[in-house]
Amino acid sequence: MTTDTTQHAFTGAAQLLAAVQPAVGGREITDPATGEPVGRVAEPGVVELDAAVAAAKDAQPDWAARGHDEHRELLNRAADAVETNAEALAELLSREQGKPLNGPNARFEVGACAAWLRATASFELEPEVLTGDDGLRAELHYRPLGVVGAIGPWNWPMMISVWQLAPALRMGNTVVMKPSEYTPLSVLALAEVLNTVLPADVLQVVPGGREVGERLAAHPDIAKVMFTGSTATGKAIIRSSADTVKRLTLELGGNDAGIVLPDADPQAIAEDLFWGAFINTGQTCAALKRLYVHQDIYDDVCQALTAVATNMPMGVGLDENNVLGPLQNKAQFDIVARLVQAAKDSGARILTGGDPDPDQPGYFYPATLVADIDNDNPLVAEEQFGPALPIVKYATVDEVVQMANGLDVGLGASVWSSDLARAREVAARIEAGTVWINKHGAVDPRVPFGGAKQSGYGLEFGVEGLKHLGTPQVING
Repeated sequence: MTTDTTQHAFTGAAQLLAAVQPAVGGREITDPATGEPVGRVAEPGVVELDAAVAAAKDAQPDWAARGHDEHRELLNRAADAVETNAEALAELLSREQGKPLNGPNARFEVGACAAWLRATASFELEPEVLTGDDGLRAELHYRPLGVVGAIGPWNWPMMISVWQLAPALRMGNTVVMKPSEYTPLSVLALAEVLNTVLPADVLQVVPGGREVGERLAAHPDIAKVMFTGSTATGKAIIRSSADTVKRLTLELGGNDAGIVLPDADPQAIAEDLFWGAFINTGQTCAALKRLYVHQDIYDDVCQALTAVATNMPMGVGLDENNVLGPLQNKAQFDIVARLVQAAKDSGARILTGGDPDPDQPGYFYPATLVADIDNDNPLVAEEQFGPALPIVKYATVDEVVQMANGLDVGLGASVWSSDLARAREVAARIEAGTVWINKHGAVDPRVPFGGAKQSGYGLEFGVEGLKHLGTPQVING
């Protein structure tokens, strides 16, 4: 096992990319901002996945036996390795995913990987004494599950991978990951860096298509599946996992509502509203995707948001000036274009954006704000997952709560107000796993996170997240 991470510093993204590409063949990955090749990825299948699971199963008992202290130490060393290679990781991420280096994007994501590793290493999970009266003692412990399968998305490929792997490893499990077909190189590169520290076969990445994901979800030697992605795919994973009664943590689709109460200050909240919606160019599960503004300040909020949106530079991610990038793939571009067109067709008012340049290379859709739109418009009712925000006018709190709760998803939501007590009252009425006040999407490694309704189940982050990566065992006597 390597203990000195500094000797494993990659000299740049090219060297890191060379370490994870196949010597020959493979599938080409292109930059969504330019259409230019980024690299090639091998496409292993079910046979290779089975081999990875078998190796992870063999490695797991020794890994678990190392205990919490060594797990903590190695996660901290893994964070060191990420920081040593941060710029190379961020450049590769920017080219493959499309997000700019600056703003809350590629460098931010790589920094979050290191921070999450360190935070996860710091959590304490001691046995809980349930009763000790009259000489009768019962303790609740959490034991490793075994091999954890992780299936990740393309929007935050490195950071969400760490959200999955860090607590799994911390609890003594080994991990087999399947990245999105759109962003496999980023996850392979991250694992390459982490595996300069971790023991062999503790963490493995198997890129591949749907058949690999289906096999991972159904594999008899996978004890738990962690998945971040669409509700439809989550339901398929539930079905595939049923015969082996796997544990599941599912963070599924969201269509987060933000509610601006009439006492909010439009100028004070405008930039935070913008980034709540447009972080990662809107490609975030817990981004603000439909904004409800009280009629008394509706025009002022629309004006303030428009001023912010028109000043945010969008372009190729490696340009240091940009903070918004392209949609990651054509399928997502087409979804956003369809939904904005539906808004236009309904007579909604485009405040800014809504008119992509057909001659511009890449999947760029301009930051788009849509006003005077009905709550049942497809741009409001469907998750757009891109840089287009509908702004809906409301009159009463009862009305807006009903609209916010009217969908079958509930990942996150937010309430914006100068009166914190009033904001908390409204927040308590919202059907969502997390409701933020005067911010949106601000996840914290110490604070549990999970969805309500069809946005999934299970918790991530913090001590509660660790518990979901273990098997509870009561020792009674």
